[in-house]
Amino acid sequence: MKVPFVDLGTQYRGLAAELTPVIESVCAESRFILSRDVKEFESAFAKFVGAREVVGLASGTDALHLALRAINVGPGDEVITVANTFIATPVAIWQAGAKPVLVDCDPDTYNIDVAAVKKAITKRTRAIIPVHLYGQPADMDPLMELARAHNLKVIEDACQAHGACYKGKMVGSIGDIGCFSFYPGKNLGAYGDGGAASTSDPDIAQRLRMLRDYGQPEKYRHMFKGFNSRLDGIQAAILSVKLRHLMDWNRARFKHAHEYTKRLEGCSKVVPPKIMVDPGSCEGAIPHVFHLFAVRVSDRDRIIRKLGEAGIATGIHYPIPIHLQEAFADLNCGRGSFPNAERLAAEELSLPMYPELKGEQIEWVCENLLAQLR
Repeated sequence: MKVPFVDLGTQYRGLAAELTPVIESVCAESRFILSRDVKEFESAFAKFVGAREVVGLASGTDALHLALRAINVGPGDEVITVANTFIATPVAIWQAGAKPVLVDCDPDTYNIDVAAVKKAITKRTRAIIPVHLYGQPADMDPLMELARAHNLKVIEDACQAHGACYKGKMVGSIGDIGCFSFYPGKNLGAYGDGGAASTSDPDIAQRLRMLRDYGQPEKYRHMFKGFNSRLDGIQAAILSVKLRHLMDWNRARFKHAHEYTKRLEGCSKVVPPKIMVDPGSCEGAIPHVFHLFAVRVSDRDRIIRKLGEAGIATGIHYPIPIHLQEAFADLNCGRGSFPNAERLAAEELSLPMYPELKGEQIEWVCENLLAQLR
């Protein structure tokens, strides 16, 4: 049996009848740049997230970068984030001219360790970027309390967590700014790159809109040096269609995760993800949207090879933590600096996860995984 890691083709075929007319409409009317399609998606996604405004951008990386610039983070500043994240998070800090200050993750949830954040704050710290890793919200209440006590801004890296709920609030509506990626494989994915930033601060929203469009509040008037980071009209139209299905897709992911966990329980050699927030506290929303179903195993390379021989595709997120990447050698954080992140990098294995996954596919994955762990 073949089990792909992600199956975007099946999703497209199910949506083709909805997508084709909206794409043709955008093309026929040449609504490509900052069109009504972008405004309509921004409005719909803001309502979904629970934020006052959303600004469509070219990518999730740009969302993080421009969010930092929107709050005037720059050279000489420090921004705290976690060591076990995709490189886009610290790269965005570097793009803004600031220094990434890394901290370790919690050993159970793999999200940012709040106690470590507290110890890392200095007089140069300007912001904290918690990452809602794999689709589970970071523990935002103590982070927000800590940030307010030190007059710091909080930028949520929600690039893997579209629709995740934390104690009754959607991610992207809790911090000062929420950042989302619409990379094709995300829970809400475009058919190319795309991103957005959410905020309930109108001044931040206005600055983000100017930053994405060469620093101009109106055509040919440039108040400062900005960037070209505009969400395409076609991508916005596609995202508006897909947004209507997102909660159903997330519920399917949550159901699949429950099935995985049930089938893997009892095997001490595989550690499934821990859900931090009580699902009941989210009033019908979802506390973990499982962009990835990440387990921990030993002897990972052999298991990946054996699963591949059985037709099962897997992934690793991420094999090298940020402080051990050559690109960030200048941070001077050697091996052993963040033991939880390093252990996760050595043991994490992402199993197939997408809404259209079938029960027999999950059964096949678990049967083969457990066979390699006995």
